[in-house]
Amino acid sequence: MKARVLVADDDAGVRYTLRGLLEDDGFEVEEVGDGEAALQRLAAEPPVDLVISDLRMPKVDGMELLRRGSALSPVPRVILITAHGSERHAVEAMKLGALDYFRKPFEVDDVLAVVRRAVGTLRLEAENERLAGEVNLLRSLVFVSPAMSRLALLVKRVGPRDVTVLITGESGTGKERIAEALVRASARADRPFVRFNCAALTPELAEAELFGHTRGAFTGAVRARQGLFREADGGTLLLDEVGELDPATQAKLLRVLQEGEVRPVGEDRAWPVDVRILAATHRDLAQRVKEGRFREDLFYRLKVVNLHVPPLRERPEDLAVLTKHFLTRFAERFHVPPVQVTPELMARLTAWKWPGNVRELENALESAVAMSPDGTLELSLLPGGPEQERREGAPRAGLKEKVEAYERALIVAALEEAHGNRSEAARLLDIGRATLHDKLKKYGLAREEEAE
Repeated sequence: MKARVLVADDDAGVRYTLRGLLEDDGFEVEEVGDGEAALQRLAAEPPVDLVISDLRMPKVDGMELLRRGSALSPVPRVILITAHGSERHAVEAMKLGALDYFRKPFEVDDVLAVVRRAVGTLRLEAENERLAGEVNLLRSLVFVSPAMSRLALLVKRVGPRDVTVLITGESGTGKERIAEALVRASARADRPFVRFNCAALTPELAEAELFGHTRGAFTGAVRARQGLFREADGGTLLLDEVGELDPATQAKLLRVLQEGEVRPVGEDRAWPVDVRILAATHRDLAQRVKEGRFREDLFYRLKVVNLHVPPLRERPEDLAVLTKHFLTRFAERFHVPPVQVTPELMARLTAWKWPGNVRELENALESAVAMSPDGTLELSLLPGGPEQERREGAPRAGLKEKVEAYERALIVAALEEAHGNRSEAARLLDIGRATLHDKLKKYGLAREEEAE
């Protein structure tokens, strides 16, 4: 993809020259006439990859643009244009975070060298950030799909920032694993990480469990309890299935988030707490707000950042690696020979929609390995078999659907064996690379940037 460059200079001639120069070199270029307009553009969408700013401009100069830009997210990366003899200012700008600078009047080769070097640095930083995010998330989840790679990058960015995060997604997608990755990436990683399932207890017990209670505060309270908020003090509290909280507990949770203190049931004193909140739900909280079943103010308190975990059907690339991972794990657990991931197996798995997502896949493979003869896998034990189709009234797949499922499984298996190398996968399948590319698009396996 082309890098997007914003040129900020009060000299229209300089802007015109730089625009033509950079567009000829393959960049997308926008231009503004002063630093104030540059800041307004940087706060808008789509994001800008690089800013080239004159040092001296009306309203907001290049140095002030650097200072104020540091408060934006993401922080803009800036190259400054300086006048001859302004080396001292250039050094100061580099200390403030400028990527580079060049002098005016400038030579074409000098400008292109600086910009290309800066873009190369940005791409390297982005790749390092992506890889770091994937390494973190791979400690909890198994994936190869672009959708999960993007989520890993967001986890890497949000984890260190002490904000409340709402994790959404269907049941079985791995929301709790995302929470674990956020904690590992945070400054609270060595502090308590406490989990609470909001659907597990009655409203009265849920309130006492979260906020604590005194002895005798209610029937059965034979001793005082400090509550999960105080247990998590200094660390992180995960509120799983937060959409199941009753209205009274929602109100008390909102007060804790607003005031930073918790009042145990039956006690007059409030205790200060420093807790980062992560919340997870498979419910549509926005719809619940419309229905009056969830407080709107609490919803926005929890949704400072929203991370959505895609269902398994939207990331089919992960099916093969997850299958291999689970089969290896269960073969070791049950002390049976390793089970091979065959095209027939992948065709069967690919044909099923997996409404229960990764959890359903895991449970299905565990059951199948446990009940199959050593070293083999009885396909009839997997979801989508004839018995299940008849029992549940599910429509049977026709010949075309079965052939496509089988072909898709062969492609997924070849890509897995080739570690994602398309040329090698095409060789293994004995087809041309162009044919493979067409089939990847047909089955939704092409990465977005390659499909465009």
